[in-house]
Amino acid sequence: MSKLVGSLREAIKLSGLKDGMTISFHHHLRNGDRVLNMVLDELSRMGFRDLTVNASSIHNAHAPIAEHIKNRVVTGLETNYIGDAVGREISKGIMEKPVVFRTHGTRAGDIDSGASPIDVAFIAAPTADNMGNCTGKLGKSACGSLGYAFADAMHAKKTIVITDNLVSYPLPDFSISETYIDYVVNVESIGNASGIVSGTTRLTRDPIGLAIADYTARVIAASGLLKDGFSFQTGAGGISLAAAKYLMDIMTEKKIRGSFGMGGITGYMVDMLEAGCFETLVDVQCFDLRAVQSLRDNPKHVEITASHYASPSARSSLVDSLDAVILGATQIDTDFNVNVHTDSNGVIMGGSGGHSDTAAGAKLAIVVAPLSRARLPIVVDRVLCTSTPGSTVDVLVTQKGIAINPARGDLRERLIGAKMPVLDIHTLKRMAEDITGVPKPVPVGDRVVANVLYRDHTLIDTIKNAG
Repeated sequence: MSKLVGSLREAIKLSGLKDGMTISFHHHLRNGDRVLNMVLDELSRMGFRDLTVNASSIHNAHAPIAEHIKNRVVTGLETNYIGDAVGREISKGIMEKPVVFRTHGTRAGDIDSGASPIDVAFIAAPTADNMGNCTGKLGKSACGSLGYAFADAMHAKKTIVITDNLVSYPLPDFSISETYIDYVVNVESIGNASGIVSGTTRLTRDPIGLAIADYTARVIAASGLLKDGFSFQTGAGGISLAAAKYLMDIMTEKKIRGSFGMGGITGYMVDMLEAGCFETLVDVQCFDLRAVQSLRDNPKHVEITASHYASPSARSSLVDSLDAVILGATQIDTDFNVNVHTDSNGVIMGGSGGHSDTAAGAKLAIVVAPLSRARLPIVVDRVLCTSTPGSTVDVLVTQKGIAINPARGDLRERLIGAKMPVLDIHTLKRMAEDITGVPKPVPVGDRVVANVLYRDHTLIDTIKNAG
């Protein structure tokens, strides 16, 4: 018995896929992924139309999807993140139906519950056997954790594993088991694992960024949370990674042993594990190749599903036990609402991912950002898109000072007591405008190109076509 078929086309035919159905993809190979483009190209050649793509993220490597949208192979798009190459096209209004943005946790929860049904899931698997047991830890395309693919594989009506490293049965250290897999396709290449690393996953060397990172580590140290059992997640941005490095220095000096580090894991988090800062790393996605190696070799570094990471419909998830998280922003307003979906001109170039999931769960949610980017202020009266509500954001750290959400008077007292440069967020806004000038209003169209869903399934905001 074998589930191995001769070609991708044969697997698609056997799956029963029809026009109007929903197909899904995961993004663990990030900008190195070739599977989404490979599948859409084949579906186009086969004459499919009006498909909905449900992808955990769309990266710049997936830019060809824009042509499939224009040709009506794809007429629906549901995702948690869209990079700027595709985001610019979406912002021009190339889709008749608005994109649906979810969070990482909500996507997994909706697939688990059946609220977001998938007809055929395509799993990019760096290693698999002929029955579909698969992993991301091994193979020439090894990307580490397959955390975002579990829900797709488990709940799709049909699941196709696509691999470029077929091994003998049974694959011993599998992530996703054969019990969920219908067909296996062996191809020359599913992608380039080096593409999981990008400019957003390298530690900043910029003096402004390093100043922000230093303040951030000191905020955590002064918060009262930094003690044995501490749990932590940082983003993959350069400032966030530098903050993790400074935090490791504090934890090492004070001999603090945390419980877990979490999220998209980088080599900097691996350093913290190996330095004894944490008992374990829980990994839904690897952000560099050192993290891939650690997940493969270190039993204290464990793979988790997106549902375990952040699903709001699960009985519990790890974000509910998170002490502190460091997050980025393209804009933050004076009510602490954060935009990570669009740039300062309203063009789609991101998405919540786990941003609002972790902000909601963590005891301390810190947003880090310089006062301005490209001569535009980061702090504004009202963000162009609310990705994460201000009620879940505790602190904004900039190079000129730290703003505390008025609801966190306790934290304000702690930081003032630690002689931190605490300022009102309106003061930070004025300081930014003194440097950049007051920006002109951003023109937007009247057509909704994306609906942004919060983790409780409410419509938190809409994005209109760029003016």
